[in-house]
Amino acid sequence: MVLVAAQTVVSAKGDGAAVDVSGASNRVFLVTLAITKIIEQESLDVSIYGSADGAAWGAKSIAAFPQKFYCGESPLLLDLTAHPDVKFVRAHWDVARWGRGTETPMFEFGVTLRGVPPNILREAAAEAKAMA
Repeated sequence: MVLVAAQTVVSAKGDGAAVDVSGASNRVFLVTLAITKIIEQESLDVSIYGSADGAAWGAKSIAAFPQKFYCGESPLLLDLTAHPDVKFVRAHWDVARWGRGTETPMFEFGVTLRGVPPNILREAAAEAKAMA
């Protein structure tokens, strides 16, 4: 599922489209942020918001990536089991720029969402427990 289409160019804060996750067989997702182009001295903050109806969105995000300054891919585990009312998710982004040159930030990025199968989660939990 796509929260923000690959190679989307932004220069101001914004929101992706609402994506219906109510039909997902599992409530745990891998969200991947892929930044493909930037300019220097700027930051990108991407967070995920949830909604019960796809129209009213919570005041606080349900997950967020650490602030980003460079190109690359970043994974984030989104566990909706603690949010049983969430049927829709969307990405929100804020951008900032400082220093010399133009004051307008520019990021090219995309955000995808895919379900994590329960057996993978069980294996990871068992492995983590064995290492503890």
